[in-house]
Amino acid sequence: MCCPCCICVSTSEVVVVERLGKFDRLLSPGFNIIWCPCEQHAGSVSFRVQQLDVRVETKTKDNVFLTAVVSVQYQVIREKAYQAFYALTNTQQQITAHIYDVMRSQLPTLELDQVFEAKEDLALAVKNALQETMSGYGYQILQALITDIDPDQRVKNAMNEINSAKRLKFAVAEKAEGQKILQVKSAEAEAEAKYLSGVGVAKQRKAIVDGLRTSIVDFNNHIQGATSKDVMDLLLLTQYFDMVRDVGGANHCKTTFVSSSNEGVRDSLLVANAAKLS
Repeated sequence: MCCPCCICVSTSEVVVVERLGKFDRLLSPGFNIIWCPCEQHAGSVSFRVQQLDVRVETKTKDNVFLTAVVSVQYQVIREKAYQAFYALTNTQQQITAHIYDVMRSQLPTLELDQVFEAKEDLALAVKNALQETMSGYGYQILQALITDIDPDQRVKNAMNEINSAKRLKFAVAEKAEGQKILQVKSAEAEAEAKYLSGVGVAKQRKAIVDGLRTSIVDFNNHIQGATSKDVMDLLLLTQYFDMVRDVGGANHCKTTFVSSSNEGVRDSLLVANAAKLS
């Protein structure tokens, strides 16, 4: 004899009821009644989104072993709750097998650098493969994500060294270019300074020549009988004594040679001038 039994079903779930071992109906969320012992609670199906993380170890085309983490988000289709409950014994194991199949067929065709660039393509291939298979079992694949790609530690260290060497090479090239620009600008500045110095010296010499010219004219006008040669000798002698004074007053000068001949004033002037320049 069967008697009524109360059963409460949670939201986002359905309860599978079997009658004498055979599927009878699905109980919706809320308060329900089953007839015991003819009917029994066989199990429940959740419509919540579930996530499965699968670690796949494989190698790439350039023989680098890596571990990829694939996260699959899936959900039971409400209209196919019967298939989701009865079609598969272990849903997660079925999904894991398909992930292994896709990843181990795709990754060996790519080199390590290409794997990082093709994450979205790999995730899409996993999703399409699972969607095609699992939809027949009452599951829909919402998303498939490649959440981590982890090569061997020695491979990562080698990649970091290569990247560091490239950056160092770029830095050296930039530093050399900066030094080149600095030297060019320094040479341009030095050339401009020499040009301006030459202009200054030229103007100074012109002013000296104009002053000498004026002095000679004034001397000839005020002293009768004086020739231009006398005036030039007097000016040279004055310059000679000024030069001897300047050379003798220099810090590095210890000895000054002065000619004793009256006729060697011009030569002494040149010698003193050369000593001052040195």
